[in-house]
Amino acid sequence: MSSVLNFYRHEALQEIKARPFKVYTERTLEQIPAVARLSEAQRFEMKVVASVLPFRVNEYIIDELIDWDQVPDDPIYQLTFPQREMLEPAAYERMAELHRRGAERAEIAALAQTLRQDLNPHPAGQMEMNRPMLDGRPLEGLQHKYKETVLFFPTQGQTCHAYCTFCFRWAQFVGDKELRIASSQSDDLLGYLRAHPEVTDLLVTGGDPMVMKTKYLAQYLEPLMAPEFDHVQTIRIGTKALTFWPHRFVSDADADELLMLLERLVKSGKHVALMAHYNHWREMETPVAREAIRRLRATGAEIRSQGPLLAHINDDAEVWARMWRNQVRLGIVPYYMFGERDTGARCYFEVPLARAWEIYRDAMSQVSGLARTARGPSMSAGPGKVEIQGVTEIQGKKVFVLRFIQGRNPDWVQRPFFARYDEKATWLNHLKPAFGEEKFFFEDEYNAMKARAVTR
Repeated sequence: MSSVLNFYRHEALQEIKARPFKVYTERTLEQIPAVARLSEAQRFEMKVVASVLPFRVNEYIIDELIDWDQVPDDPIYQLTFPQREMLEPAAYERMAELHRRGAERAEIAALAQTLRQDLNPHPAGQMEMNRPMLDGRPLEGLQHKYKETVLFFPTQGQTCHAYCTFCFRWAQFVGDKELRIASSQSDDLLGYLRAHPEVTDLLVTGGDPMVMKTKYLAQYLEPLMAPEFDHVQTIRIGTKALTFWPHRFVSDADADELLMLLERLVKSGKHVALMAHYNHWREMETPVAREAIRRLRATGAEIRSQGPLLAHINDDAEVWARMWRNQVRLGIVPYYMFGERDTGARCYFEVPLARAWEIYRDAMSQVSGLARTARGPSMSAGPGKVEIQGVTEIQGKKVFVLRFIQGRNPDWVQRPFFARYDEKATWLNHLKPAFGEEKFFFEDEYNAMKARAVTR
């Protein structure tokens, strides 16, 4: 038997009972017992917003993560349940009017589709600029934005155990095939990796790949243990399951099978990293969440944590410091603090860049060096991942100090550049070059890349 299973068949594991996976969606929202405690106005507002933005929550979150006595201020409630202000006022009123007069679902769906087009469903050119080619044809479900890393979106992983209200991939979950990024073709993935020996990292993402049965995940990952894929050194798996459904690694029917798959990959020489999405320290507090972390680490896989800075949820240095300290204690490596992506419900969640840097700096000042591996605040913008390194004064002018952590051109990486200080700016495209410059150093090359993508 696998060493991971031998090691963790102990009393703590036996005390965690399997629980059925039950979800609620927009159509069954009012069947949630706790929601009945809310006012009629709150329930109506939820229904309106859930007509536009995707909604899905499971009983584990409802029963064990949300403090219903603190609603609506509870951070996990804000993370999973729709709020009126997540839509712009005019958009909310248009949809609310349909609900007030009892419009047919077809009319509601048509308006929802119209409203979604104004929410920047594909930020950073992720459809046009990142799609790779193989033998002269574009590949569905793959993205290759940075030289070393390929993203893969398996069809079976194009949902989640629950939907985050801030999700920058919300367009994957609204049922519109034109907005989805997905592939069921393992042959395309393997063929592309064979043709690109410069790729060292594969990131399996979604949705959430951990909604997949292990047998399907294995079909994509097991072939990578062959010698012809030795150049693929790291397999990353992006997931929210450690917080939204930790039973996936503990008591689900194929949980042991999943752990043995990860252990085989590690023993074959691959570095396996779960890119875990954490938004609040409370997500690590339940016994099953901690057991999931222990079992995963016993396979030899690494867990790295990342998440955006979000108004109403974690825009507080104390929250981040406590979260990073707890992660280090549990053996998780803090990795990224992101800025809220310029898509979806950003109007509700975005934090000004100046404030984001202050929160990051204050949180960093409270933790040891082992937690200072978290980079940020970082914007995953079109040209690349841009980090705010600080605010300073040069030649009497207040400026942002910025750098690329990743860039579409690797030569941009680690090059500092400066932007005029703007206390209201929340994204890279809101910033202007400092010192009278007309454009940032990368703009001409990036615009040329965009033009080539359009004509390809």
